[in-house]
Amino acid sequence: MTMTDPIADMLTRLRNASAAKHTTVDMPYSKFKANIAQILKREGYIADFSAKEAKVGQTLEVTLKYGPNGERSIQGIKRISKPGLRRYAKSDSLPMPLGGLGIAIISTSSGLLTQKECLDKGIGGEIVAFVW
Repeated sequence: MTMTDPIADMLTRLRNASAAKHTTVDMPYSKFKANIAQILKREGYIADFSAKEAKVGQTLEVTLKYGPNGERSIQGIKRISKPGLRRYAKSDSLPMPLGGLGIAIISTSSGLLTQKECLDKGIGGEIVAFVW
């Protein structure tokens, strides 16, 4: 079966694993997914990620992060731009999830960036996802 939206699959795997309090979650590897994981690690939503060899291709293993009392670091994660309906934002109208408490992951000509980095650089792009 072919997958039409591998990014939505990644976000759903992260959401489900976080809700079930798993320590790690595996998914098929791609550079785009690795860049999303790098942003999530830099912003403190996940503990770590690594690419591992599989029988066919590679697997991306993400280690989830929890607080001292077991609170989830990822409270919510939502795909915004979908294959059937792409969402774009200019540099002067970038979204601020939860009034700036969350992050928006934006695909730009300079690579994947958060909305704060896009504001600093003055560029817009495709809104991939919101994380809070």
